[in-house]
Amino acid sequence: MQYVIIGSSAAGISAIEAIRTKDESSKITIISDEKNPLYSRCLISYLLAGTIDEKKIWYRPASFFKDNKVEALLGIRADKINAVEKEITLNNKEKLKFDRLLIATGASPKLENISGIDKKGVFPLRTIDHTIEIQSMLDKVKSVAVLGGGLIGLRAAYALKNRGKDVGVFVKSGSILSQIIDKDAASLMQKRIEEKGIRIFTGVAAKEIIGAKSVNGVILDNGSKHDCELVIIGKGVSPNIEIAKDAGIKTNWGILANEHLRTNVEDIFTAGDVAETNDIALEESSMNAIWPAACEQGRIAGLNMTGESEAYEGSLAMNSIEFFGLPVISVGITKPKSDKYKEIIKKDTSKNIYKKVVLKDGVIVGVIFVNSIENIGIIGALIKNKADVSRVKDIILEDYFDYGKIAPLIKESKRGFREPEFKETIMTL
Repeated sequence: MQYVIIGSSAAGISAIEAIRTKDESSKITIISDEKNPLYSRCLISYLLAGTIDEKKIWYRPASFFKDNKVEALLGIRADKINAVEKEITLNNKEKLKFDRLLIATGASPKLENISGIDKKGVFPLRTIDHTIEIQSMLDKVKSVAVLGGGLIGLRAAYALKNRGKDVGVFVKSGSILSQIIDKDAASLMQKRIEEKGIRIFTGVAAKEIIGAKSVNGVILDNGSKHDCELVIIGKGVSPNIEIAKDAGIKTNWGILANEHLRTNVEDIFTAGDVAETNDIALEESSMNAIWPAACEQGRIAGLNMTGESEAYEGSLAMNSIEFFGLPVISVGITKPKSDKYKEIIKKDTSKNIYKKVVLKDGVIVGVIFVNSIENIGIIGALIKNKADVSRVKDIILEDYFDYGKIAPLIKESKRGFREPEFKETIMTL
């Protein structure tokens, strides 16, 4: 058996480990366009901030590929998949045969078509190489413009503020974190971030990045100018589906996968940020590009590549982070656009507390917690078990709501009791 994996981040590494639990001898080849891939992408903003050193970012030892008898083709890109001939063409023109293939190509930063985006001093923040390049020029930087107010942009803003830089964040939408929380929660987060010296400008976007060869400012669509020597693009990511699409593999937003992480081609699987799978809250195909989902998908895809038949239930959109001592957690559907959903909200702005659960037919399908997050594990159990909370909805956001209140609900759920898997670690910024 010849296993080939394209992509060496969370999904690819988990797949290798899963394959080796069932098949100790067959050949595994992994292809990665990164020369040093064994690091946690989640931690690069902390490395940029200087709150951890480079040793902490490596989540597998340098000997990982050797220890698992993997041929690692690093710094090499897979250019083409021939699904019929089961053959991959690499960017060095070599060809590689496979019996079972995992496409875990991940995602790439969204780079908007802004004039001047190719100037020196403009970076996304997606890889360790980006981080190292940014660090190398910080001595010459006084001011930074961050384009985008999502998690990537705000993590970059924190990191560079921690490095003593003047930071302005420019957000096209009306609020920060607009993809994961609502405006009420965002206003609390924005207030805390601004109190710590990061300036946030909403409702504006960059029109042009100016300077000779290097950046010296950004022109905004309202006509104003922001002087800076560094621009960080934090506009999110797009899944790398092109190689699959060109091979005739079905795609939508991502590469479409069934419950076994198979594509429409029998011996080709997909996992990670490029895979489009079941969303537990939406109950339809969607994408949740988060590290825990990538690890689980990679594990299940790896097992099924060896001949197992383990089903992947699906994922939830989950984000947890703490900005300057103020934590926020969001899960599932947080901004419903239909009257099929009911929202229950509790807030205390004097204490920076905001809680919201979103219900559909008595079942929790989404949640936002700001600051008061102690009961998030309980809510996570209810979401995972799809328990009907109609009887307790009036007390569900109270501090005294505990596992004793939910045990009967979970027992009655059609799915039976399932241990909650909501164990997200708060990322402290």
